[in-house]
Amino acid sequence: MRPTLLSNPTPAMIGRIKALLFVLCLLPLAASLWQALSGQAVNPVETLTRDSGSWALNLLLAGLAITPLRRLGAPGWLLRLRRMLGLYAFFYASVHLLIYLWLDQLFDWGAIGHDIIKRPFITVGMAAFALLLPLAITSTDGWLRRLKRRWGQLHRLVYPLAVLAVIHYLWLVKRDLTEPLLYAAVLALLLGLRLWWRLRPTLGRQVQ
Repeated sequence: MRPTLLSNPTPAMIGRIKALLFVLCLLPLAASLWQALSGQAVNPVETLTRDSGSWALNLLLAGLAITPLRRLGAPGWLLRLRRMLGLYAFFYASVHLLIYLWLDQLFDWGAIGHDIIKRPFITVGMAAFALLLPLAITSTDGWLRRLKRRWGQLHRLVYPLAVLAVIHYLWLVKRDLTEPLLYAAVLALLLGLRLWWRLRPTLGRQVQ
């Protein structure tokens, strides 16, 4: 089968794809701000909080999906988009946190501390952000060169981070759990595939 432009794009095409992805990742925030500022949202703070958290999780799972897609036959250039997806996940998580600290709690650090201690979904949400922060800081090529093998070990924190993020959403929702359970199912699939590929050679040796 002859390679197509999408299976083997030129560097210029990769640049255009990245530029398009950059713009597309900003559109959800623009839509949420428009809803909040135009009066279309009944509760603007809740809308911004919900949408920013949802898109942080969407982009986190999208980044986690790239490796399984690659192993299942997707083109290799998708790996070049993973860093941008991860950084945008951090961006939306930061917006999500800022809205909580500023618009929801008005930087009342006593109330924030009480929330972290007394409300489990806040506790795990803060823990997830604490794991995400060093991944965002060390996402550059310079950190990759400095940390070498430790870079890969550090960035495996994305797995417990994703679990905490899904738990945060699951514990936040009080009634209809359909959406958080869907996120949990997608994450279980992505992590399950990784575990299967990791254990498959060992399992094959045991069968023999």
